[in-house]
Amino acid sequence: MKHLSPVWDPAARTSEPAPGIFFVEGPASNWIVVRDAAGFMLIDSGYPADRPLVLGSIRRLGLRPADAKAMLITHGHVDHTGSAAYFSETYGTPILCAPDELAHVQGKEKHQVTFGQVIVRAWRPRVFRWMTHVIQAGALKARPATDAQAWDPDTLQNLPGKPEAVPLPGHTPGNAAVLLREAGVIAVGDSFVSGHPLSRKNGPQMLDPMFHSNPGQALEETHRLDGIDASAVLPGHGPALRMPLADALAALRS
Repeated sequence: MKHLSPVWDPAARTSEPAPGIFFVEGPASNWIVVRDAAGFMLIDSGYPADRPLVLGSIRRLGLRPADAKAMLITHGHVDHTGSAAYFSETYGTPILCAPDELAHVQGKEKHQVTFGQVIVRAWRPRVFRWMTHVIQAGALKARPATDAQAWDPDTLQNLPGKPEAVPLPGHTPGNAAVLLREAGVIAVGDSFVSGHPLSRKNGPQMLDPMFHSNPGQALEETHRLDGIDASAVLPGHGPALRMPLADALAALRS
């Protein structure tokens, strides 16, 4: 599979915001490798065409893709589940998500921006470029992870990094953030981001409303993050935010 951006450099795009937490900023969507003494796991997996980059980023850390303990999915959009079916079918990797997101990840439901929503905005250059990238990135050929399972607190706590789920419905019905409490890091997926091809600004921000199942709820539910102690915020799009979560939320709501 030839990726649309052959100049993508894993060394330049991979950072370690906390020991054992590797944030990979993909061409248009991000993923995370969490490693500790118990092994490693993934959080999200980019677009389908990002698969060689996902595999390469794992191997660059001296790890074998087949050894992943699990892949956690923050939500079922194709730019986050791109390699989930592959890992499940090829390596038997458990694909885990929130119970309310399971039908979406398994392909039984669809909570994705529609072609109609995009095409009426395609006259805008940023939307047209983004739409072109999405098609080249394999979004129209994405396969669901039919063997995905719902996570539970005990299962999560036995994974590398001891992740905790924070439900944040609104972007999708079962959207969730993943808190790595001991590392002081939170992966927020698309609950909010730090940049996007459709946006002209950088820093904490909500995605364009068309990407949310319920835009008002998506913003309101970010209050569930209030009081969580994290010193780095890892979004699904844009660079890592090396700031306290409280400061990121204040900027998001300003």
